[in-house]
Amino acid sequence: MSSFNEDDAFEAAAQPPGPSLSQLAMGNAMAARQPADYLDTLNHAQREAVETLDGPVLMLAGAGTGKTKALTARIAHLLNTGRARPNEILAVTFTNKAAREMKERVATLMNQPIDGMPWLGTFHSVCVKLLRRHAELVGLKSNFTILDTDDQIRLLKQLINAAGIDEKRWPARQLSGMIDSWKNRALTPEKVSSGEGSEFNGLGVKLYTQYQDRLVTLNAVDFGDLLLHMVTIFQKNPDLLEQYQRWFRYILVDEYQDTNVAQYLWLRLLAGGHKNICCVGDDDQSIYGWRGAEVGNILRFEKDFPGAKVVRLEQNYRSTPHILAAASSVIAGNSDRLGKELWTAETDGEKVRLVGHWDGEEEARWVGEEIEAMHGGTRSRLRKYSLDDMAILVRASHQMRAFEDRFLSIGLPYRVIGGPRFYERMEIRDAMAYFRIVTQPEDDLAFERIINTPKRGVGDKALQEIQIAARSNGVSLLEGARIAVEDGLLKGKARAGVAQLVEQIEQWASLNVQQIRYGVEDEDALVEDVSYEPAEIGHIELAEKILDESGYTAMWQNDKTPEAPGRLENLKELVKALEQFENLAGFLEHVSLIMDNDSEKDGEKVTIMTLHGAKGLEFPVVFLPGWEEGLFPSQRSMDESGIKGLEEERRLAYVGITRAEELCTISFAANRRVYGQWQSQLASRFIDELPADHVDVETPSGLGGRQAGGYGSTGMSYEPEPIESSFSRKAAKADVYSSPGWKRMQARTAQRGARSPKMTTIDAKAAASFTEGTRVFHKKFGYGEVMEIEGDKLTIEFDHSGTKKLMASFVLPADQAGDVPF
Repeated sequence: MSSFNEDDAFEAAAQPPGPSLSQLAMGNAMAARQPADYLDTLNHAQREAVETLDGPVLMLAGAGTGKTKALTARIAHLLNTGRARPNEILAVTFTNKAAREMKERVATLMNQPIDGMPWLGTFHSVCVKLLRRHAELVGLKSNFTILDTDDQIRLLKQLINAAGIDEKRWPARQLSGMIDSWKNRALTPEKVSSGEGSEFNGLGVKLYTQYQDRLVTLNAVDFGDLLLHMVTIFQKNPDLLEQYQRWFRYILVDEYQDTNVAQYLWLRLLAGGHKNICCVGDDDQSIYGWRGAEVGNILRFEKDFPGAKVVRLEQNYRSTPHILAAASSVIAGNSDRLGKELWTAETDGEKVRLVGHWDGEEEARWVGEEIEAMHGGTRSRLRKYSLDDMAILVRASHQMRAFEDRFLSIGLPYRVIGGPRFYERMEIRDAMAYFRIVTQPEDDLAFERIINTPKRGVGDKALQEIQIAARSNGVSLLEGARIAVEDGLLKGKARAGVAQLVEQIEQWASLNVQQIRYGVEDEDALVEDVSYEPAEIGHIELAEKILDESGYTAMWQNDKTPEAPGRLENLKELVKALEQFENLAGFLEHVSLIMDNDSEKDGEKVTIMTLHGAKGLEFPVVFLPGWEEGLFPSQRSMDESGIKGLEEERRLAYVGITRAEELCTISFAANRRVYGQWQSQLASRFIDELPADHVDVETPSGLGGRQAGGYGSTGMSYEPEPIESSFSRKAAKADVYSSPGWKRMQARTAQRGARSPKMTTIDAKAAASFTEGTRVFHKKFGYGEVMEIEGDKLTIEFDHSGTKKLMASFVLPADQAGDVPF
């Protein structure tokens, strides 16, 4: 391809139009080329989409139907036929990776390098080039700066403080999220409704206006401005818009279902003249509503562009018929869709598997065993799979913890895509630093991590004073902080914040000592003549107390970024992980050992990632765990967005199923720990939408999802009542007590019983007065029921205080509670 001068091309586009495009094409020597081989590699629908060059085209491309192939072939066809020069094609994507791949594929199809395609890139990269050309039209200079998130937050904090607003109550991140939402919808300050504008203590629009004015003063923009400013420029300068409409003779858009309102308006403005726009997307894969994507953009394409041609790509080249049937059956539950039916010429393959488990931990164990069996080639009827062939796709990142723990313990290599591994996440490291300083006050690294997290006014100077005090006295940083406070080395907010933290750590440490002593199973420590008080709280309650009283939980509750809810869920999952250990120290030691034993060597690894992160990827084997009501579909999504939220969750299920090429396994658990309490789970409504003819039910008998009655010594319900599901009914023919989960729980109970001889009964008479199921009373925790007896220890499920382990001598039978003074 010949090179071009961009400025000359723009000036040419500004001139009145000459001959028609068809006349130019006929007169162009390049147009005399014969159709290239790339057309022969397309199926009928793909070829139709590629060769329909005039007017608006919607390429409705189902999962795995070769939409990238068709899109790049269309660009090559425009160039090969002489319909457009490289600089006259605007092709936008959502990621730089997709843009690079598109350019490489076009070059391969054309059998030569493609020079001079400056307008093939992401929305933001194209708009920043346009904005630098016309920055003066919005009061900027062409060398403007693009602010990152930290700079935005810092600037907004200045404005909030200047307005006299309490930043703790009205955090800058919340305002940043509001402004970003407005910009995604192409709303300048004057266009924000009075209702929305009154948010953020009644000053939302005022602060938005001040923020935009301040950006102009700084000659800066944020990422939202790149689209917003270009929409504004085109709307206010029709002559300029007309020039670009002539310049961009053809427009192509990838992943159109993921566009927000600003992107949609920008595209409509540019395509408003010739209307030669081809949008490629799948309404059934619109899963980013939480970040501004509007599925309505693709649904109303034919209304926006009358006479548009809609080409459905339905032949799938990725998955088996059973997998496609399952995905199609689930997505059919959505009413807000254009509709298509995926099909494949491939053989049937394996049916989708549906597997129920007793709890989340058993689900992780089973998946680990299946992966090892498939990797070793011992799964009947299945070929041997590489670990790289297998992926676990979860709805929420906190689900990863159970799988990571299991894989680390059995030495199964894995990778987490789209974020750090569970114990490497920022919020988990912060929380564990708090636990470390409580169990080991000399841990200076932990102290440095938490000293100003959350903010306590401790800057570099204050920290330096603490470090000097510690070194001068030969003590830990924690003790140095105490000295710095007492000697007046710290001033103002820093002194108050550090003093409170030191006092809190001392209090938590004293509670930690109590619960460690209470958890000891050493005969020498539990002799009959010892006067012994139980710990005020257990280690799980202590962990929750630390996170709450430190302000760390509140910090994320007040954070309004999209990541904050996920971080809170991860913290809850961390507390849940403590249930398997006697105390905080044991848990911390366990994490240290498993992380130390884990290696980052190259080689095969199982992939763990969220469903959102998996879009666009594919794996021969896919596991989809946690299909339970409230988890998937997400209760939060449904609460916030109603039917719209439910339909997006169903699209997410469709995306998950269609990531699988050969084998897809869906699983759910009948019970999960939620906020430290066992809860019976309802199987996801999406399970009932699966087609029975294409699904193999491998659920252990009796696991239906909804359980009646209380929990016994094994943690299982005595009266299982399967949910009203065709799959659950099929799985519930035999008794629940024959399931693998029941047998494993019995084994764990036997192991606990085998350890009981190490316990010396302090008060045999007190222990003998209780049996499992006895109602009891404790002066602090109230009424409860004895669930398990180990020596003189009782495991009691209290009505309002959860599960506790207490000495028998410290509780009374419920019928004697009247004798206890309140």
